[in-house]
Amino acid sequence: MTDKNRSQWDLGRFIQTLTYFEVIPFLNWIQELFQGSAKNNQDKPDGAKQVGVILVAGATGGVGKRVVRRLVERGYRVRSLVRDIDKARSILGDNVDLVVGDITKPETLTPLVMANIQAVVCCTAVRVQPVEGDTPERAKYYQGVKFYQPEIVGDTPENVEYQGVKNLVEAAAKYLPKTGEKVLFDFTNPSTEIKNIWGAVDDVVMGGVSESNIQLVEGTALFAGNVSTANSGGFASVRTKNFSPPFNLSGYKGIELRLKGDGQRYKFFLRTDERWDGVGYSYSFDTEANTWMEIRIPFADLIPVFRAKTLKDCPPIDASKISSFQLMLSKFEYDGALNPKFSPGGFTLKIESIKAYGGTSVPQFILVSSAGVTRPGRVGINLDEEPPAVRLNDQLGGILTWKLKGEDSLRASGIPYTIIRPCALTEESGGKELIFEQGDNIRGKISREDVAEICVQVLKEPQARNVTLEVKEGENKANSIDWQRLFANLQPDN
Repeated sequence: MTDKNRSQWDLGRFIQTLTYFEVIPFLNWIQELFQGSAKNNQDKPDGAKQVGVILVAGATGGVGKRVVRRLVERGYRVRSLVRDIDKARSILGDNVDLVVGDITKPETLTPLVMANIQAVVCCTAVRVQPVEGDTPERAKYYQGVKFYQPEIVGDTPENVEYQGVKNLVEAAAKYLPKTGEKVLFDFTNPSTEIKNIWGAVDDVVMGGVSESNIQLVEGTALFAGNVSTANSGGFASVRTKNFSPPFNLSGYKGIELRLKGDGQRYKFFLRTDERWDGVGYSYSFDTEANTWMEIRIPFADLIPVFRAKTLKDCPPIDASKISSFQLMLSKFEYDGALNPKFSPGGFTLKIESIKAYGGTSVPQFILVSSAGVTRPGRVGINLDEEPPAVRLNDQLGGILTWKLKGEDSLRASGIPYTIIRPCALTEESGGKELIFEQGDNIRGKISREDVAEICVQVLKEPQARNVTLEVKEGENKANSIDWQRLFANLQPDN
């Protein structure tokens, strides 16, 4: 090809691509020097934080605030459902995602509140305090050791413990992913995912002139542009920056894309190699013009490639360390073969979501209830030996009776769940050995710190799915806790 038949290569766009993906650190240093700004570490994508949102209801309560703190410390994306933003800020701080809502008012559980949730931790409870009054910090209530005559303050147990929980369960059921799925990218909700994570990698990096971009349009990520075969080019793609730490998808079978294309054949890549020009694991798929489709990509069917050439001796993908994702339209398939459905020129591919599928089901709704909920009215029970809440159930508006009805609404929902029934809650530091039981006969006490830790552990324990458990602390300090063993001894609800 003569020089006058060649299209003009864009050096500036080439440098821009390398800078965005931090391929050459020196270029990023130059950019920071001229722009007068340091690199924003917050833009570094984190595979752990990118996976769905954990919605915490009752986030400013004694257990809820501890759950929020632990989840944030461990890299989860957390959304706190609160009724009073100012109060929540004073308790949870300025770096926590807050949304206003009230579980007793289902109209407040809006798509904004529920969007992209991966799981729900419900720590809501009716407000109880001593009859003779309490300190502003509710010290008498929270001390949890000495008994003070209690009374209900504010809304009723029926509204909070039953109807409120039922409202939250019904709202969550509409938004939680299907059992065994994990949402990786949900483009139906506005976010910074495009701006800070996804960027174009076109054939300009090889001397070509194709050009593409990705942007949020009408609840989708629109991958669009123009592919040219000039200058021996012929591909356009969008790719994520490397995630650090990477996604761990080892418990899943593959990736599912929900998308609408233009009838062309595209490629999807996963990478475990953080190098810019390393091995990619590729899968080709066909689209139907203007038709929404679910494309399932089994990890076992991914083809290891390097610059569109297959690698025969490369090991299968290690799904425990997925460092980047990529979508591509290319005139080539593999090893020099042409894409049979490729057409140069304009193209559009809309992506609604990217999920992992085929995973082991884990609890998606964790409900903090109370030991004793089945005891009011139980034949043969000795009330003198029971905790105050059991003895005073009727005087407290049937608090335990309504808690049990709230539990039952969750059990009937079909959502994978764990119901935690702690004994008397205290403000102690926790760290004691934990005793799990079933059958609702347990008596004792437990720190709110330990209950919060159980809530967090349950999120990753398949053996805790569809289980109701009672828990109290033991006498001895726990040097370590074998969570799998604790949950393995429990029986699922019938």
